[in-house]
Amino acid sequence: MEETTLSGYQQNPYSGPQPPPAPQGHGYPVAPPVQPYGPPGGHPGYAMPVQPRNGLGTAAMVCGIVGAGCGLTFVLWFFAFVLGVLAIVFGGIGRSRVTQGEADNRGAATAGIVLGITALVLPILWFAVAVTLLRDLGPLPS
Repeated sequence: MEETTLSGYQQNPYSGPQPPPAPQGHGYPVAPPVQPYGPPGGHPGYAMPVQPRNGLGTAAMVCGIVGAGCGLTFVLWFFAFVLGVLAIVFGGIGRSRVTQGEADNRGAATAGIVLGITALVLPILWFAVAVTLLRDLGPLPS
């Protein structure tokens, strides 16, 4: 004779052990037990994929964008200079990581270097324009 459950349906002979029935009259049913995960470190014989280290290339691009924006204003020239230097340094390190295969954002690192150079040049241009304008005005009346 075949096994039947309380509801009258046949039990699948190929299924695993069934969770215990939920207690009646106590609100929500109890969740079935969770299956444990495999061993830590993944499956044996398979290496975990290495995430690219794109942080410095992205930081170079952000520093370059903000530095170039600060360089467009005459008042924030100091921030443009500092952020330009940081963008060039971070971009150089980011490009070296790309050539070593540790990162994959060559474009962002290169953009950071270019914008960092721009952020360094803009305050120099502002200073040259200011000196030229002051020289053309002549001495101030006293």
